[in-house]
Amino acid sequence: EGLIKEAIYKNIADHIPADSLVIFNNTKVVEARLLFQKPTGGVIEIFCLEPWGGVDITHAMMQKEKAKWKCLVGGASKWKSGLLEKQIKYNHETISLYAKKVEQLTDIFVIELSWKPADVSFVEVLHATGLIPLPPYLNRQAEQTDIERYQTIYAKNEGSVAAPTAGLHFTDAVIQSLSNKNIRRHFITLHVGAGTFKPVKSKTMEGHEMHSEWIDVKKETIEHILHAHSKNIIPVGTTSFRTIESLYWMGVKAFYDSAISIKKMEIKQWDVYELADKTINTQQSLQSLIGWMDERKMDNIIIPTQLLVAPGYVPQIADAIITNFHQPNSTLLLLVAALVGDDWKKVYDYALQNDFRFLSYGDGSLLWVNNK
Repeated sequence: EGLIKEAIYKNIADHIPADSLVIFNNTKVVEARLLFQKPTGGVIEIFCLEPWGGVDITHAMMQKEKAKWKCLVGGASKWKSGLLEKQIKYNHETISLYAKKVEQLTDIFVIELSWKPADVSFVEVLHATGLIPLPPYLNRQAEQTDIERYQTIYAKNEGSVAAPTAGLHFTDAVIQSLSNKNIRRHFITLHVGAGTFKPVKSKTMEGHEMHSEWIDVKKETIEHILHAHSKNIIPVGTTSFRTIESLYWMGVKAFYDSAISIKKMEIKQWDVYELADKTINTQQSLQSLIGWMDERKMDNIIIPTQLLVAPGYVPQIADAIITNFHQPNSTLLLLVAALVGDDWKKVYDYALQNDFRFLSYGDGSLLWVNNK
């Protein structure tokens, strides 16, 4: 309780009990920034945030011929109308890429991207011409090396616009040290959206709209979490934490309504607080979720979550979290405060006084939940 110890990241396995289950997010950052040059010389930047029309990211990445995305547009005032076009060299052929404004939604746009030849997938288009979207506070342009450096070594499923940076610390040697101690590893996918950088500006949580992100979890992984419920379950990063906690609340929904539709299974911002008096144990929840998936012959669940974790939230699955040090006025710091209570101030004071590095390429922490 309140005890702070300092160690070197390569020795993190020394601080995790044997037989623990560590959950990693294996999402992969895509080159989501597209630059178009207008005939007049001006540059328009299109930053693809998420698919339009409820298409999940896994399928959106594989779309052929055209795709609609919600995008930020840099230089939007210079783009009054008409198609933007660029020619891209890719695998000994030329891809013609076009962008058309469909509609404006406050500060973002719906953009239709289309390309020829039509048999190329959207993710191949991004690989051919896109840039990695680095966090704004790095204050530098993306470089070729970022395609590898701004990824975890286990990144696999493409779809994020930001890396789950707690995982950047995990080298092959660190992962081997976990195995040597019989610490098991499993993977979930949460595709990190640009909303992760959205500051909390309101004085109360009611005034903040939490961003929604797609998760993709195999039934087999849920079964492993179920069988590990009496062990320590430790997510790497806030994304892995929010994913496994979302699984619990989906299980609660399935427990009370086994016929619930997948649309109603989505975790909305306030769902978990409205369901707080309906909590069941982890086994009941995950068994209900697995049963619900079995009924529908689902091998994995692909669904958006808007789970907001703030002080007052009681973790249902996670026993600890491995995470970096976050900036003030962020939902990430709210999540840390929810897990460790007022001790978060002690942790952050210690980090500041001892010159720890913050944010994406910064130092990390292993924080144990104290309100479960």
